[in-house]
Amino acid sequence: MSKSRDRAAEFNHWIAEEFRDAGHFTALVVLVSIGGLEVTPLRSTYFHVIGDKVDWLAFSSMMRGANVKWDGAMVMPLRDSEGGPLADEFARSELRALEKRIVEDRMVLNEGHFFDKWGRRLKIEEVQPQ
Repeated sequence: MSKSRDRAAEFNHWIAEEFRDAGHFTALVVLVSIGGLEVTPLRSTYFHVIGDKVDWLAFSSMMRGANVKWDGAMVMPLRDSEGGPLADEFARSELRALEKRIVEDRMVLNEGHFFDKWGRRLKIEEVQPQ
C-alpha cells in the first residue's frame, strides 16, 4: 500500500462507514487554508454521495477543481427527512448558512469531519495569541 493511501485511511474509513451506516447523503464541503494560528475559509461546495466509491483520491481530485491551494477540508454529511441526499436548492441554502457560521466562529469546523490535505483528521483548538 502506498504512503498516500496510508495517509488517506482516516478519510476513507470515515466515508465508507458513513455510507454503510446510513446510506446516501449530501456532503457540504468547506476548503480552508491553515497558516500559523489562522484558519481561513477559501471555497465551498457540495456533492451527493450515492455510492461507496468515493475515496480520498477521488475527493481530492474533485477539490482541485476549486483552483485554490487548500490545506484542509471540512465535510458535513446531511440527509433529508427521508434519509437521502438533500435537494440541490436546500443543499445550497445549508451551505450558505454553514459558510456564515464558519466565518463567525472557526470552531464550527469541528462540527463536521475535518481533514488535512492528505486525508488525516484535524481538529480546531482555541489558542490564545501570546
